[in-house]
Amino acid sequence: MVGSDIIVFNFSGFCGLNMASAKSNNTNPTVLSRQLLKWFDANRRDLAWRTAPGVARDPYRVWLSEVMLQQTQVVSVTPYYLKFLKNWPNVHKLASADDDAVMVAWAGLGYYARARNLLKCARQVSLELDGVFPDSEAGLLALPGIGPYSAAAIAAIAFGRKAAAVDGNVVRVVARLDGLDRPPAKLKAKVGARVMGMVPKARPGDFAEACMELGATVCRARNPACDICPWLKSCHAGASATPEMWPVRSPKTPKPHRKGWVFWVERDGGEGVLLVRRPPKGLLGGMMGFPTTEWSTQAGTQSRNDEGLRLASQTLPKAGDWQVLEARIKHTFTHFHLELGVVRGRWAGAWRADEVPGGDWYRANELEKQALPSVMRKVFAVAQKQG
Repeated sequence: MVGSDIIVFNFSGFCGLNMASAKSNNTNPTVLSRQLLKWFDANRRDLAWRTAPGVARDPYRVWLSEVMLQQTQVVSVTPYYLKFLKNWPNVHKLASADDDAVMVAWAGLGYYARARNLLKCARQVSLELDGVFPDSEAGLLALPGIGPYSAAAIAAIAFGRKAAAVDGNVVRVVARLDGLDRPPAKLKAKVGARVMGMVPKARPGDFAEACMELGATVCRARNPACDICPWLKSCHAGASATPEMWPVRSPKTPKPHRKGWVFWVERDGGEGVLLVRRPPKGLLGGMMGFPTTEWSTQAGTQSRNDEGLRLASQTLPKAGDWQVLEARIKHTFTHFHLELGVVRGRWAGAWRADEVPGGDWYRANELEKQALPSVMRKVFAVAQKQG
């Protein structure tokens, strides 16, 4: 709802929302902005990437935190952010870093394409822009790994530009504030316009952080703390008994289940375990891991041990003495569930690097230091336990 327009939705089960309460709401953008900033000044969290109020922000640190915070919670990001700053305190240092060192530091944070784009972006800023990040949304959008939300957030927080940073938290807050009855994916443009109308000229960065803070700590997806919300008197959802009903949720599409086999290959003489580098593009692109088959949605891909032995011989014909381990690896990615059977084998005789493209041998203590994605760390744990 914008300006003085009044919209009343008749949702079954809602109570307390009526014309009188809607008319009493103050949805003036300037008033809402002032209320939110006052709340933020009193309640802002002390996060590793924030500075004291009024202190200028380092664009490098803002960019680094925003990339890490994409689809990842604050509590998970904080130790990674501090580790990156210690190892690479500025964009030039990160640009000159070894790819594997960065991937090792990122391991466990997930969504590894972010780490690859982080390096690409750092090198472009360092080499082509003399270490200076663009100060506009358009300039930031031209960099690898920076989308509309991140560009707006960095422009506002690091450079004080008037920009509408709209993430999932902000969509939820505005949908409840204005009683928007559409799924979040269909609300971004409307919410973006609404937020832009509230962004103050003097403190656009603080306002961007305040919106996200409100969604993360008060206007939560579940159990929102409406009683302490600075916008309660203006909020359509807050006037109801069931504020969690906004925004309307789209029906969840069940995640498909994929299956496959992963191969733990030891070299004769205890000289290590085989790792291969995955193709640069695609899921876990560029990461080190154990050799695997393709991950298929076909039922029964790894239901029979003889199939695992057959595929092991086909995938790594120079290895042998194969044994199917009892345990199964289960892991969930963003878009699907994965189950892997584990086959242990042994490589006898001489080794040529070209026999397994991208492959090399690593001792157990070296494996622990590699940038193994979480699913491969599960394989490592199972193979060590059943070794």
